[in-house]
Amino acid sequence: MKRPTRKRKCLPCQACFVSDYRNVGRQRSCSKPSCKQASTAQSQRRWLQKPENRAHFCGPDNVKRVQLWRQDHPGSWRRKAPAASEAPNAFQETFTPQAMTTQGVTENVDTPQQDALQEAVFIQPAVLVGLIAQ
Repeated sequence: MKRPTRKRKCLPCQACFVSDYRNVGRQRSCSKPSCKQASTAQSQRRWLQKPENRAHFCGPDNVKRVQLWRQDHPGSWRRKAPAASEAPNAFQETFTPQAMTTQGVTENVDTPQQDALQEAVFIQPAVLVGLIAQ
């Protein structure tokens, strides 16, 4: 089922726009940043003009209310940096260092070993080499 859409005229810039389907009846401005800012400012002005909201941010009662809230929520106004374990780097895998192994040096470097790869080629039977060539 398709939701209704509605073309409206943006109140701040007077341009036509299609309102979001989730708030067709309430959206009065387009999605441009300047229009959003103007809409927010108008909304705040409307809220402050109501008699019950005029003294919301003033007076000793409100100061006490804010102080109590800050005591109950210490540090909520600060932006916390994520700990290293909480925010893994998405572009790099974790690296686990491996122990370094040392290879021993053989004493008889001059004498070739019997099972070297180069000499194993000459040991192959001629029949098998001929079969592979075919």
